Amino acid sequence: MKIFRILGRSFGNAFKSLIRNFSLTTASVICTVITLTLVSIGLILSYNIKEITHNIEKELTVVLFVKKDTSKEDVEKLKTDLEGIDNVESIKFRSKDDVKNEFKNDEKWAEIVNTLGEDENPFQDSFELVIKDVRDINETVTTIKNMDHIDIVKYGESSVNELVSIFDTIKIGTIILVGGLVLVTIVLITNTIKITIFSRKREIDIMRLVGTSNTVIRLPYLIEGFLIGVIGSIIPILVTIFGYDLIYEKFSGMEVTNIIGVISLATPEGIIYTASLFILVLGSVVGMFASGIAVRKHLTV
Repeated sequence: MKIFRILGRSFGNAFKSLIRNFSLTTASVICTVITLTLVSIGLILSYNIKEITHNIEKELTVVLFVKKDTSKEDVEKLKTDLEGIDNVESIKFRSKDDVKNEFKNDEKWAEIVNTLGEDENPFQDSFELVIKDVRDINETVTTIKNMDHIDIVKYGESSVNELVSIFDTIKIGTIILVGGLVLVTIVLITNTIKITIFSRKREIDIMRLVGTSNTVIRLPYLIEGFLIGVIGSIIPILVTIFGYDLIYEKFSGMEVTNIIGVISLATPEGIIYTASLFILVLGSVVGMFASGIAVRKHLTV
């Protein structure tokens, strides 16, 4: 029961302290709001870049053409061999007859294709392969080229290698960005709360002189730091949830097509709640940590 009385009294003192030191509390909350909002923007930006990169990687395909004199049995065996390659995600087969029919139904090519005889077909059977990891695409293509009945393999070697390099750079850059923002958040919130508690140094000294234990002295300040972090997290969380949802609704129909596929914003459900939880935890934990460090300097260990 004693611990509950201490906790209740500590929460009461923390709330009173927040109100009594309103100007300093406001400064701490504003600092927390600004830095956590930046972290939120960094998280959402990082997530979208990651999703765009992942979607582009999924669009990278390897197209291979089968030699014209290959029998159906050998084509089936080749398909089985291709499915056995670890780095192959999926395979789509296009027969030369299907290709011929597609061209027949195309107004631009129908007249030319119709000049061919019924048994005449200049096209080739082909496979379209989706690769699991584009970083191993060169090794995978080498394996494919060494298989029997393969005529031509196309995958844009120079473009793929350049894209892989860009992907890695972007991923490293976003990790550094978010990590830097989190570090800046910790430093700014910590220093702001330190100033807030330093202004009450005399209050802490008086409590020590009357024999109050370090735990009882420290607890209200820890709760106060926690509350500052939670209060400061509210606006960034609202910005994250409603702001990104608004941006997504406005720009979801504006897709940007690149040389590989379509780039669009990630759905809100995939990031806003995770980012909001991260912001809440970061704000409250950093607030408690900052308060604990600041009070410790004024206590006898």
